[in-house]
Amino acid sequence: MADTARARKLADRIKVVVAETLEKRIKDPRLGFVTVTDARVTGDLQHASVFYTVYGDAAEQTASAAALESAKGVVRSEVGRRTGIRLTPTLEFIADAVPENAQHIDELLALAAARDAEVAALAAKAEYAGDPDPYKHDDLEEVDDALDAEDSADDDADDDADDEDDEDWDTDDDEDEADEPSGAVASADGTVTGS
Repeated sequence: MADTARARKLADRIKVVVAETLEKRIKDPRLGFVTVTDARVTGDLQHASVFYTVYGDAAEQTASAAALESAKGVVRSEVGRRTGIRLTPTLEFIADAVPENAQHIDELLALAAARDAEVAALAAKAEYAGDPDPYKHDDLEEVDDALDAEDSADDDADDDADDEDDEDWDTDDDEDEADEPSGAVASADGTVTGS
């Protein structure tokens, strides 16, 4: 069973040892300004991947990669000596893509900021689709009162018209009652019962 806690501790120790070894023991002129960014060890502690970055252009990165490959044996023996483990893991140096990823993220953030500025400029020139302030205010209560008075006058006129219609219906009912025989009573459902 793999002990991940032990693998993490060993990876941290290997990172420190490799960085110090590259700084103090490796004298290869091809080795540029190398920074060890991370180290990872497999669960069985047999293989270690060391991630690094190089400050400089592509030629310096290629030269530094060649220098690290040639110094791999010295670095591995130093890791074995300073960690004290029974089996020293094999080392693999991998160029870390963090700077390129960070640069790409910076470009995306700059693009997003530019688009936000464009949207803000459009928003500054924009006008409201309706009223700029759709809420009621105290100074508008007089206008609302006048509108309410007009509405109540319209309602009164509608009520008068409804009353006239009701009177027409009432006269029709009187005529229907005159047609019925005397002593007859009309029920609610329209049937006539009489004596």
